[in-house]
Amino acid sequence: MKRRDFMKLSSLVSSGMLMNFNGVPLYAFEGDSLLHKIAKNSLNDKVLVLIEMHGGNDGLNTVIPINQYGQYYNHRANIAIPENGLRKFITLDTTLPDNRQVGLHPDMTAAKAMYDQGNFAVIQNVSYENMNGSHFRSRDVWMMGGGYNDYYNSGWMGRYLDHTYPGYPDNYPSPQIPDPLAIEMGTSVSLAFHRDQGIPAGLSIQDPVAFYNLINSVGIDPPITLPDTHAGDEIEYIMQIEKQANSYAERLKDVYQAGTNSNVVYPDLYPYIAPASSKHNPLAPQLKVISRLLSGGIGTKIFICRIGGFDSHANQVVNNNPTMGSHAALLYHISSAMKAFYDDLQNMGLADRVLSMTFSEFGRRVVSNASYGTDHGNAAPMMVFGTCINPGVYGVNPDLANLQYGNIPMEFDYRQVFTSVVKDWFNAPDQALQDVHFEQFVDSRIDYVRCKSLSTSELFQQNLSLNCYPNPTNQELFIDYTLKQEVNLKIELFDLTGRSLGAIEDAPNTPGSHSVMFNFGQVISGTYLVRMYANDAVLTRKVILSKS
Repeated sequence: MKRRDFMKLSSLVSSGMLMNFNGVPLYAFEGDSLLHKIAKNSLNDKVLVLIEMHGGNDGLNTVIPINQYGQYYNHRANIAIPENGLRKFITLDTTLPDNRQVGLHPDMTAAKAMYDQGNFAVIQNVSYENMNGSHFRSRDVWMMGGGYNDYYNSGWMGRYLDHTYPGYPDNYPSPQIPDPLAIEMGTSVSLAFHRDQGIPAGLSIQDPVAFYNLINSVGIDPPITLPDTHAGDEIEYIMQIEKQANSYAERLKDVYQAGTNSNVVYPDLYPYIAPASSKHNPLAPQLKVISRLLSGGIGTKIFICRIGGFDSHANQVVNNNPTMGSHAALLYHISSAMKAFYDDLQNMGLADRVLSMTFSEFGRRVVSNASYGTDHGNAAPMMVFGTCINPGVYGVNPDLANLQYGNIPMEFDYRQVFTSVVKDWFNAPDQALQDVHFEQFVDSRIDYVRCKSLSTSELFQQNLSLNCYPNPTNQELFIDYTLKQEVNLKIELFDLTGRSLGAIEDAPNTPGSHSVMFNFGQVISGTYLVRMYANDAVLTRKVILSKS
């Protein structure tokens, strides 16, 4: 929240009005605790998880255009997903218009289940103008947030974080913001997190505990002076990155160890025929770490995961069954891992905070080659996952009778998709959109975000609230809540397996603000859920019990 916005809200509150910020009702005349609550809840707590499908995904075998199946099959008979049989494509939604009727690859049953739950969407034909088919250049374009003729030294996520968290890295970590602003799962930080000046606004890790052990097992005293040369500048840059990694290492370890995963089983092996190198799910472990970090209370805003193997020039399928092979395994890995991830988040009351989406540097050509593969193409679908999205198919099926040099033409610029993240998910102000260079896409952004952050006009809408403190606690937990009207009320605590620890007896159910206390007694340390049932509404909060 900007200082001018904070002062504006403070003046409104001091007038004695009832208001609501990010779902938390605020009342005037509560003394110093009111300003504390405003400050605590002023930052949007939404999280973005990006999954890079590295290599260029074959969008036509991911999302099959049912209304043009004949042309689809004729263009790629040796790899086409069948429309009949035990492993035919999965019809996504029969209620959609004919030009949006699509089928999913038969190994994307988990994505279909998420769609039926309202938690999955497809955005068709995404690319950028004059895409040249280079892995390196296209990846840079997607990461930097520019056009084909732009050459930024920064990424769109880095610029957004630089606007939202000014003074990085000197002012971070801080007591208010102790966590990395962004994390890339892996061994390197891509252009996406780079800022216009200085070190990237993110770290790369694989395992938070191993990261801590690595940081603390190496190192020498830094040089007192550096040469005034290009080499000296490079050494200083590396030293700044090392310093920032050191400052976050212990915090990441502590958050990871404080967190947990629920009893969801994350998938590992692809169950059908595929090369041995494609069998194991590389995405699921990354998402499992992210879920545990979120459970532990991490405040990181953006995570990037990577799954490679999509550069399928040959042997994309097994030649006796076009529904199996390396590409099928990759789609299974993404679909099943995302389902497990959101089941895990749901069990811990965290799902509404997390938006996830896939992207790939380009799609593949419509016509397959003789090697049972596909060559570099143009536009391809993006997939969006989350409990706070508008499910559906955005855009229409590509016209396979009118291709551009054998390629699917662009319908949506990728920045139309990412602008919705910045504007609707993160609720960024106009200046942030200008700093990110997305201002020209605001009016044409795609409306897939359902749980939009509250605008100023919405701050006066009164909703339920639920707050638990201290958190972590070592014994007693105070539960504050506010009711708009008299309700049928129940407050109950659960462990992550769903076992009830007990309900709060005689909790007040009348309009106003109330506070009750729960004593954990002999319950062992761990992560627990507080659920408040008020008529048809359910609010969930995660609490950590730490008996040391």
